[in-house]
Amino acid sequence: MDSLNKALLNSDFQFPEDVKVSPWQDLPEKVLQFGEGNFLRGFIDWMIHQMNKQGLFGGRVCVVQPITFGAVCDMLNEQDGLYTMMLRGVMDGKVVEDKEIIQSISRCINPYSDFGAYLECAKNPDLRFIISNTTEAGIAYSPDDKPTDMPPASYPGKLTVFLYARYKAFNGDPSKGMVIIPCELIEKNGTTLKSIVLRLAKEWGYEQGFIDWLENSNHFLSTLVDRIVTGYPRAEIDTITEKLGYKDNVLDTAEPFHFFVIEGGDFSEELPLAQAGLDVIWTEDMTPYRTRKVRILNGAHTMTVLGAYLTGLDTVKEFMDDDTIHAYMNKGLFDEIIPTLDLPKEELESYTAAVSERFANPFIRHMLLDISLNSTSKYKSRCLPSLLTYIERKHEIPQVLSFGLAALIAFYRGEGIEGRSLTGTRTVNGNTNTYKIQDDVPVLEFFEKIWKDYAEDQDAKALVTKVLANTSLWGQDLTAQEGLTDVVTAHLENILKNGAKAAIASVL
Repeated sequence: MDSLNKALLNSDFQFPEDVKVSPWQDLPEKVLQFGEGNFLRGFIDWMIHQMNKQGLFGGRVCVVQPITFGAVCDMLNEQDGLYTMMLRGVMDGKVVEDKEIIQSISRCINPYSDFGAYLECAKNPDLRFIISNTTEAGIAYSPDDKPTDMPPASYPGKLTVFLYARYKAFNGDPSKGMVIIPCELIEKNGTTLKSIVLRLAKEWGYEQGFIDWLENSNHFLSTLVDRIVTGYPRAEIDTITEKLGYKDNVLDTAEPFHFFVIEGGDFSEELPLAQAGLDVIWTEDMTPYRTRKVRILNGAHTMTVLGAYLTGLDTVKEFMDDDTIHAYMNKGLFDEIIPTLDLPKEELESYTAAVSERFANPFIRHMLLDISLNSTSKYKSRCLPSLLTYIERKHEIPQVLSFGLAALIAFYRGEGIEGRSLTGTRTVNGNTNTYKIQDDVPVLEFFEKIWKDYAEDQDAKALVTKVLANTSLWGQDLTAQEGLTDVVTAHLENILKNGAKAAIASVL
């Protein structure tokens, strides 16, 4: 069977009718991308392909392998940068499966084996944008980096060396500065990256002219990215390959939904993402959009998954298929979270409806235990602001958000700490199994102790009071919220006496 590459694309090979194939275009490299993984290929590289199809951008991506090891770079080069993108999920109530050959990547460079090719890119006058996704830990200062390293180990170190090479190649020409768009999942990623690059430039003794060029001619933008990219479908690849009729070692899969917010400058004329019909917003303040995502999408997960797991379910899709738990989640979203957000109600409801479709995606197996990692800090950032704002505005305790807190307490019942996990026990319909509660060790030690105390005194209110009063968990004493302790206690007692499923039903 033939492999996907430029020769196959330009041959008389008959691609399946449901695979979108555009004519090959020889386009200049306008984007340097740090990261060859599934996410960027399923997000920004897919977007660049959509712009190119419509004649809006006319540029391709040169990918840089950000770490020493990995096989994707070589596989991309073997396929001339081509790969199949499969978007699978639910849109407007219908299951969709869209397949397309993506042509936006020109090549992949490994700077560890070919540092010269990496620096040569700095001399390209067409280059304008730098994209990255080097994991959350990728944007970090490393004191071990040196300007003589080929290359420096960290992403900021590699970027600083590259920008200095570009500054020298064009004699500090202001028009040859770069627009730098990091996609790492940290808040203010562009601002953070810029501060590290400037720090390195100064520590490495680069001249003041370069530092001024960094400050004034380069634009570090911050972003919010939103798309679930499920990557290479290893379990299904044989069946998919048979249907495609060709081999694709870097085939990528993702959900249809996508959302991209870019803060710190409007370069929409140069990078016309929205004009291509993509859900992209250029803004001077992404805070409302970040808040919307954290409170609705992430908040829905956190207030629902622990209780759903205790009922016997294991995946997000399973709780979306359960009428009771689905109704519980919707009640929390529409009745309790949306009223606390200061964005247009129609926009919030539309986004919430999209979240529900994403959770119901039949192609994604999202495990509840995976989502449960570090649930205390997740509740603090995702759900607690909604709960407190609701109390402030409505002068009453929200039932679903407070139940989510009770479910967290019940889920964290366990004993026997090993590493960063505590062993919990789930009993459903007479069947018992153990599960790992994963969090910071002091958190696990706290919950192990209070549940041990409860075993002796059987006082649920005393247990809840200890949890809510723990300022190290919540940043404040939640027992100060009038009525909250009693409501959470009632929910917890219901879970312990009647089981999680019956307790959830009583909230509706």
